[in-house]
Amino acid sequence: MLSSPSGGLGAAWCRRLLAPGADALYLHVPFCARKCAYCDFASWPSPREDALPMPYAKALGGQVREAMRLGLLEGCGTAYVGGGTPTLLGEGLGELVRCVAAGAPRLRELTCEANPESLSDAVLADVSDAGCTRLSIGVQSLSDPELAELGRIHDAARARERVEAAAASGLDVSCDLMCAIPRQTPASWRATLEGVASLGGVGHVSVYPLQIEEGTPMARRMAGAQPPWNSSDAQASRMKQAQVELEGYGFRRYEVASYARSSERECRHNKAYWTGRPYLGLGTGAASMLTVEGYLRLLEACPQLGPLPEGMARARIKVLSGREEIAADPRLSSLEFEEEFLTERQAAAEDLMLGARLACGLDAGLVCYARDLFGPSLDETLGRMIREGYLDDALAPTERGWLLGNELYAGLWGLAGDTQTIVRRSEAKGP
Repeated sequence: MLSSPSGGLGAAWCRRLLAPGADALYLHVPFCARKCAYCDFASWPSPREDALPMPYAKALGGQVREAMRLGLLEGCGTAYVGGGTPTLLGEGLGELVRCVAAGAPRLRELTCEANPESLSDAVLADVSDAGCTRLSIGVQSLSDPELAELGRIHDAARARERVEAAAASGLDVSCDLMCAIPRQTPASWRATLEGVASLGGVGHVSVYPLQIEEGTPMARRMAGAQPPWNSSDAQASRMKQAQVELEGYGFRRYEVASYARSSERECRHNKAYWTGRPYLGLGTGAASMLTVEGYLRLLEACPQLGPLPEGMARARIKVLSGREEIAADPRLSSLEFEEEFLTERQAAAEDLMLGARLACGLDAGLVCYARDLFGPSLDETLGRMIREGYLDDALAPTERGWLLGNELYAGLWGLAGDTQTIVRRSEAKGP
């Protein structure tokens, strides 16, 4: 049973824990032309003759329609097709976008990820006609030597040309960039930032420091060493440089790694993740965050999930089924999941932690709701975060809180008290 805030802002936030469906939809397309040296995502190289991507995409479309029939997409306002490289699907991507647009009639934003090498004019025209409103293009760098070190297929010239073509198509365009990467210097990083920011039509830029993940070719190349170009100091320096350069071109940082020319160009989908909105993820490796009501609706089609544990307020679900299994049997009831359940205190602490990623600071409604739930410990924790320099008096992250976010997030997550969540695995019982 959820707590009952006294009213006003706190009650408005509490209603997010009562939403009947998903406010956002994520679809994962796990195919790519070649695995990048740093990538540990759920993605696999797919040769041109691979017959799997098309039936997989059709299966995702079927799952979207099933979710629609369950009422999970009635209030869905954003959708995101990520990967992998969704543009490798060719005309199959347009078909998937059409299915999403039909299944979630209240969509205000529909993003497709794209890589320059597979973003053809035909794909651009098709996804635009199908209902896509926004493209997130994996540029990463405008230095050919840096792109080669990362294992990217495209070169800088191709990236520039495809970004301009995407903008000319009328779609909102976002570019992903990476910093603290091999061979990057302050001068080459400035050239990349200025090069992307000056391209016509780019309204959004995401900047990510390279994470050297265990098991990747990049990690094997480093052999356990921490290269100076990827040290914590180097990452902080590159992130601060990005802010200075992008602000000079009219961008404003609204989240840890996200910049937009105006509030209208901010990514609504990602903001749903950071503001406690429930979301549904479909496809191998995709994650969902659902309310109790949303979980019960999904349970109608997925008896393998099992009953909701007593006293839980939020369910996190990850699809464990592989790409071949999904293509062979698209029914939601055939999927294998990993489930994690959070109490109301844990869900509120998580919302505070994620909300602290936003440059505008913690939502007033969230703070009121959390104060009702946590009592004096909330103000004690927030006061400590202010004294230690992670938050300012308006409860917005300072530069220290931005660049040393893990310390800030850990302090807010600690409000949950018992941070041990319930985790279980569920498998389909058969046809």
